[in-house]
Amino acid sequence: MTGKIALEAIAQKRELFEKLALSNWEDPEIAFDEVNACRRTAELAAGLGFQVETPVYGMPTALRASWGEGGPVIGFLGELDALPGLSQKVSTVQEPVQAGAPGQGCGHNLLCVAPLAAAYGLKEELRQLGLPGTVVYYGCPAEEQLTGKGFMARGGAFCELDIAFSWHGSSVNSTGYGRSAGLNSAVFHFTGRTAHAGGDPHNGRSALDAVELMDIGANYLREHVTPETRIHYVITEGGVAPNIVPDKASVWYYVRAMSRESIEDTYRRLIDVAEGAAKMTGTTVEVEYKGGCYETMPNHVLVDLLHECMEEIERPKWTESELKFADELNRRSPHYNPAVHTEPLCTGVMPIGTRDGSGSTDVAEVMHIVPCASANTAVNNRAAGGHNWQVTACCGSSIGMKGMIYGAKVLALAAVRAAGDPELIRRAKAEFEQSMGGKTYECPIPDTLPVPQPRGGSTDAGISQ
Repeated sequence: MTGKIALEAIAQKRELFEKLALSNWEDPEIAFDEVNACRRTAELAAGLGFQVETPVYGMPTALRASWGEGGPVIGFLGELDALPGLSQKVSTVQEPVQAGAPGQGCGHNLLCVAPLAAAYGLKEELRQLGLPGTVVYYGCPAEEQLTGKGFMARGGAFCELDIAFSWHGSSVNSTGYGRSAGLNSAVFHFTGRTAHAGGDPHNGRSALDAVELMDIGANYLREHVTPETRIHYVITEGGVAPNIVPDKASVWYYVRAMSRESIEDTYRRLIDVAEGAAKMTGTTVEVEYKGGCYETMPNHVLVDLLHECMEEIERPKWTESELKFADELNRRSPHYNPAVHTEPLCTGVMPIGTRDGSGSTDVAEVMHIVPCASANTAVNNRAAGGHNWQVTACCGSSIGMKGMIYGAKVLALAAVRAAGDPELIRRAKAEFEQSMGGKTYECPIPDTLPVPQPRGGSTDAGISQ
């Protein structure tokens, strides 16, 4: 197999793929509310000849689209959710379509589609050559809450695969060996006793005092955790008026680290801090665990394959108007550095990256179940920050569409080569087993935590990267 059939198949259906990406950009839906994105994606997948299941894995807005039989079984990971508050027109100035509304500030309108297009390309290569193999595309909700794939894994997803591929839009064309942090998320709800803050404060038990003492304890805890561990929080409830002792207060914490062991250890100690704060203030505390994810574990064999394909596939040719649009965005970005951002849009391929990052993604769940790697291709201006209105602007434009199709072709060519090379898959699996070190995946989302249901347009932010 050369991949020629796959690449031509993607090109022939390009209009359909771009239409879906634009529809999801025009109708952004936040985590666990991706009803229309799931429906539209399922309809296109069915029209492309896949057998589609939705809802699936106990999740109303998840989908599984499959084709073929026998091995190898190759998976592609799509994502469906948008970000709260990042509504934006295709404009070089910050100008929301609707103030306060969601927007595709992480480019998931493209991320939904590029892996589906790649799955279609692999399917057509296998079908037209009459070769065995199974292609599986997963439409995954709630990546921005970092729990979507965890819930799916808890429901049995991904373990059917031999290997998996993911893709994400970026400001550059790249892939890498570097890891991203895992995470636990929890809200600590304190309950005290209300009283008049001026008249009889001695009868009150302040839940806000408990929150503040917990935050102080957590800040002292920072000195005694591993260097890469991150602890961050926001107070979500703190009372209603200064003259009323607050009987309700809540604080939301993330604990991040580069291993589940470090995450769990710090998280247990954070609970101790919360319980100590409750004792000191005569209040009680209830812990609302919201979920978590693993650190990423990129498979080097598959990373090398993606990088090789990225260099071979023809990259987008940017028009003068696209370059001008990106240049204007760059100059309005606080990240703009003319010495670094020497071109408005990326044209080359970066060397394979090796640096770890402190962000998180639930793609890590898949990476701890099967060999998996991810590629990035440029879909926005070089100086755009993450989760930013400039990303929304680009992902609804021709810039985003071109980067998406390029990314789809990179994944498709890599998948075709893997499907035709049993030795490569064997090496990817051997590396995976070595990296796991005899451990098996244990979902960080307990069976007792229910899957959130669609809320019909709620803007609750949930977990974010």
